[in-house]
Parts: sequence; structure tokens; C-alpha cells
Amino acid sequence: MSEDLNDLSINYEEDGKLIVKQIDKEILSKGAWTTILFRYQDMNRTSGEYGPDKYTIRRFQKQKGQFMPKSKFNISSKAQAQKIIDTLARWVAEE
Repeated sequence: MSEDLNDLSINYEEDGKLIVKQIDKEILSKGAWTTILFRYQDMNRTSGEYGPDKYTIRRFQKQKGQFMPKSKFNISSKAQAQKIIDTLARWVAEE
């Protein structure tokens, strides 16, 4: 993996082609356990075009100076992302 938090990425290549393209990321928490929200697109292997934006939350644990992936949650659509946003906004407003 990586020693530097800023170098963590979900870009993924196969046979020289970028299959998962990271669009953006937001570091949500730092420390021994780090949480990052990524925005990305998957390549359609048939057409070679990238699909709609998707989102994933990844947790990394720093072990022996390296950030190692430990868990992930994929948000598969804008509709699901909006439901998460709306629910969190409601819950936070209730506090």
C-alpha cells in the first residue's frame, strides 16, 4: 500500500487500461484508522466508456508505517447517495 495518506487511491488498471478511475477523494478522518470517501467511475469493458459516478467509503489501518485496506462500503448510485445524505442530515438536525 502506501506510507503517505495522500497517495492512497482506488485507481485500478488491468492490461494497461484504467478500469476504475478515481475522480475525487475526501479524507474523513486521520490517524491509526483512516477513513476516506472516494468518488469514482468504472469502465464498461465492452464499450470502453466510463459509467456514472459511484462512491465508496474505505477504511485503512496504519501498520508498520503502511496504510492497509481493512474495509469498504460501496455506494452504487446517486439515488443511494442522496438517501444517505438525507438521512444523515435529518439525524444530525435532531441532535
